[in-house]
Amino acid sequence: MRTLIIIVNYRTADLTVDCLRSLDAEVHSLQDARVVVTDNDSGDDSPTQIQRAIEENNWGTWASLMPLDRNGGFAFGNNQAIRPAIESDNPPDFVLLLNPDTVIRPGAVTRLIEFMRGNPKVGIAGSRLEDPDGTPQRSAFRFPTTRSELDDGLRLGVVSRMLTSSCIAPPVRDDAHRTDWVAGASMIIRREVFDDAGLMDEGYFMYYEEVDFCLRALRAGWPCWYVPGSRVVHLVGQASGVTIKNTRPKRRPDYWFDSRRRYFVKNHGLLHTAITDAAWALGYASYRLRRVIQRKPDTDPPKLLYDFVRHSVLMKGVRV
Repeated sequence: MRTLIIIVNYRTADLTVDCLRSLDAEVHSLQDARVVVTDNDSGDDSPTQIQRAIEENNWGTWASLMPLDRNGGFAFGNNQAIRPAIESDNPPDFVLLLNPDTVIRPGAVTRLIEFMRGNPKVGIAGSRLEDPDGTPQRSAFRFPTTRSELDDGLRLGVVSRMLTSSCIAPPVRDDAHRTDWVAGASMIIRREVFDDAGLMDEGYFMYYEEVDFCLRALRAGWPCWYVPGSRVVHLVGQASGVTIKNTRPKRRPDYWFDSRRRYFVKNHGLLHTAITDAAWALGYASYRLRRVIQRKPDTDPPKLLYDFVRHSVLMKGVRV
């Protein structure tokens, strides 16, 4: 096994099976790839459905199911498959993390592996994520900063233009290029990154874990790249239910705020986090007032400001 592909499932059996189906031809062309589906104790019939699909489609030569005893989140679900693989006598060269709500375009995995083999100093690379009709999604990002958080909360054109270089999600580019971090929906990682930076931080339940991991990898000398030649359909939000496109989002779950606080406190300290929290909250409060005055539609999750303040470092301290 030269490439280990991991899909973390939680009550998304249909999506996971579709993802496996899209991998079938790709895995056979690679010949030395294996897929592990970790099930985060779904509590429904997901494991049965996935195992049945593996058996009925004769995927058992390259795919297997790993049921877990609890739902520990995205990092936890991936680590359960990564740890034994890299500690084995024949560890993989690369580990590819895939969301269950992805569909692999032909050649997507091959192009990621070819890029990594041709660029041995790159530690992590991410695919071009896109809608089913081919519309690209922003999936190459900058690390969040106080300025980017202010811009995200304030949403004022003149300020956004001044802070263009701090924008977390810059416009999509068609060329392969270095970036701070890539979406964990399709992220390939060189094995040596785990040797130098460790496994993913299981203190994150969901969200920010890939940001944190890419930052740790960079600090260990392993930069991240975006590879648009690898194209992957991403059905945004179908796995988490948090960021579904074209609908007003639901109230943001507590774990999103906890993950955000953990990232800033862990990587930048208490004072920096407090300033960043205040910048976002003040900017967002200003935006909410402008929205009412300008009679703009409300497209934000319900009680976003209240939930943000409730989970901010000013209210919860440095506990991560």
